[in-house]
Amino acid sequence: EPDVTIVSGLKDMAVFEGDDVTFRCQVSHENARDVEWKLQDVALQNNEMNEISVEKGKIHTLTLRKVTEQDIGTITFRVGPHTSTA
Repeated sequence: EPDVTIVSGLKDMAVFEGDDVTFRCQVSHENARDVEWKLQDVALQNNEMNEISVEKGKIHTLTLRKVTEQDIGTITFRVGPHTSTA
């Protein structure tokens, strides 16, 4: 299985409280396994507040819904040994 790398990393975002914010990270291969999103070192799950999806097979997205001050911090995307932060 080929080593999946990050082709295009996360970008820093600034949004207003109550808005949604979307982070995108592009990887080198489709169907990447061992993928993880974190906010302040806490693993995020796909639920009503966090939408985690994959577009076109290689673009992994995280949308945080109706952000609050508690959502301020570092977002980390990890695939295998590679990470990107914003």
